[in-house]
Amino acid sequence: MKIIVGLGNPGRNYEDTRHNIGFNVIDALADRLGAKVKKIKFKGLYDEIRVGSERVILLKPQTYMNNSGESVREVMSFYKVAIDELLVIVDDIDIVPYTIKMKAKGSAGTHNGLKSIIYHLQDDHFARLKVGVGNNENHWDLAEYVLSGFPKADGKYIEAAIERACDSAMEFIEHGAESAMNKYNG
Repeated sequence: MKIIVGLGNPGRNYEDTRHNIGFNVIDALADRLGAKVKKIKFKGLYDEIRVGSERVILLKPQTYMNNSGESVREVMSFYKVAIDELLVIVDDIDIVPYTIKMKAKGSAGTHNGLKSIIYHLQDDHFARLKVGVGNNENHWDLAEYVLSGFPKADGKYIEAAIERACDSAMEFIEHGAESAMNKYNG
């Protein structure tokens, strides 16, 4: 079983912000797989589907970014899934805009959603798929920057990054983090 979590904030005022790219990837992945991420449980919206013989949970925590770990802990505990079967999709300001990077484990860096998940799971040995959302070239307040929207002119780049993230997530589901890193990083 695999659990794929996209991080973001619930509510209309957060739609299409940089911080919600994890939700955007889950929505695109759900469309690709014919899933409906609308069931309410685990302090989030989820659906359970099959990809080949693999059971897959798609989850969008509704706890707000800084408390994402509550939702992830609940789903992990309920399904009793090993930590290496978890993939968390997040925004990242430290990689090239509109690129992706899969990591098999690691620290949270400055990302409060990852900090919350590591705190609640007491483990950082889970895969994370980072999507570059720009690197705050205007030096805005960080919270203001990640809660802002993308420039309209960048729409095609955002869509391409989301599609590439979906491809990487599918590789994770079918072949694991190492394979996704080898195929999609760089």
